[in-house]
Amino acid sequence: MPTSVKQMLEAANAAVPKITSEQATDMIKSGNTLVVDVRDAPEVAASGKIAGAVNVSRGMLEFRADPELPSHDKAFDKSKSVILYCASGGRSALAGKLLKDLGYEKVYNLGGFKDWTGAVEK
Repeated sequence: MPTSVKQMLEAANAAVPKITSEQATDMIKSGNTLVVDVRDAPEVAASGKIAGAVNVSRGMLEFRADPELPSHDKAFDKSKSVILYCASGGRSALAGKLLKDLGYEKVYNLGGFKDWTGAVEK
């Protein structure tokens, strides 16, 4: 069992594939994909988010993703592919591992919002 954040990140990165912005774009275009911004609300307000993404801060993710809870967000569907991102990629990796632990199978880490915006600007 991990005993440090470094070990938690290593386990998360091993469990959740990292994808490029191009791969994310293709997945979004093909449909049946949920994009989740796990940054806190002030971060999203300051920089915006990917069009169509839902913002669920990492600290609330399990409460929105678990269909057995009254706080479940219907956007979370285990049949969908889920793409996660944050500011730099750490929180999205940990969030992806959490979703995997909850039974989501098709979970991907886009990394940081800057990875997306940098690719869009090119």
